Amino acid sequence: MDDSKIAQSRDDPRHPQNPSNSTTPLTSQMGGLVLDACVMMSGLLRPLLLNLASIGLFVPLWNDKIGQEWMRNASRLWPIGRELLEAEWQKMQDSFPAANMGDVKSFEDSLRHTDRKDKHVAATGIAAVHRGISGPINILTWNIKDFSRSELRKQQLGLMDPDRLLTQWWLNHGSEIKDQIERTIHELISSGRRQPEPVIDLLKRDRLFRLAASYDRSVLASM
Repeated sequence: MDDSKIAQSRDDPRHPQNPSNSTTPLTSQMGGLVLDACVMMSGLLRPLLLNLASIGLFVPLWNDKIGQEWMRNASRLWPIGRELLEAEWQKMQDSFPAANMGDVKSFEDSLRHTDRKDKHVAATGIAAVHRGISGPINILTWNIKDFSRSELRKQQLGLMDPDRLLTQWWLNHGSEIKDQIERTIHELISSGRRQPEPVIDLLKRDRLFRLAASYDRSVLASM
């Protein structure tokens, strides 16, 4: 499968993926994660995270601006109609009705050192803290440099990239993460969104290098 076909298949809502019809509680094993739009752009990582949320590993968090950014960028990169992206976004709302923090503009005022275009992402985490979502709340993003760790810490928020976070979680939740990796890839292949490939290669393509190493060690240990 060439790169253009891979790119077109990654977030194509013509093969919608609804990880769960159940609602996610406001408490979970590992707290809450604010999913930045750059994290949602991955056609493997996004459904993997939603599947992990569907089994109660964490509470997914976002706002409408994050959704708008994801849909805008996806429509620019791939030939996907806006209405299909909106339908996929709505499925996410239906699956996780507690995830959307709504209008978080008022929480941006306290952010002085976060990149202006990403203040709404950090503000989503602050809103979650104010709503009393239990457990640690982390901003999950690939754009670590756009945020101030010290500023987020003052707001009771952490900052992590997906590969590092999932690898840390593997220590105590490796079996659940391994199961959901395999479930997600099976669903993607079954729906035609990905061609069959080794799990390790798919994870590495999504820059999940540490996670790929953890998965590989687990498979070797079971042999």
